[in-house]
Amino acid sequence: MAAPDIVLLTKADCHLCTEARAAVGRVTAALGIEWTERGIDGDPDLRDRFAEEIPVVLVNGVQRDFWKIDEQRLERTIRKVMEA
Repeated sequence: MAAPDIVLLTKADCHLCTEARAAVGRVTAALGIEWTERGIDGDPDLRDRFAEEIPVVLVNGVQRDFWKIDEQRLERTIRKVMEA
């Protein structure tokens, strides 16, 4: 099983981002995989694309969730990717 690339897109002063960090951290810790965080503030392309949806979770480059992260859905998604 290959570990998927999990990226949490965030921005400064975002209360939902704080909650999303915790949610993604719990899910990935339970699955024993790593994740990364990327801020959109310094990236005009990401800011233009995702500004209204932050925080956003990308799994292997595909947007899987935004605003309030559903931990059960994220875990199911990651497990499916890992099984593929």
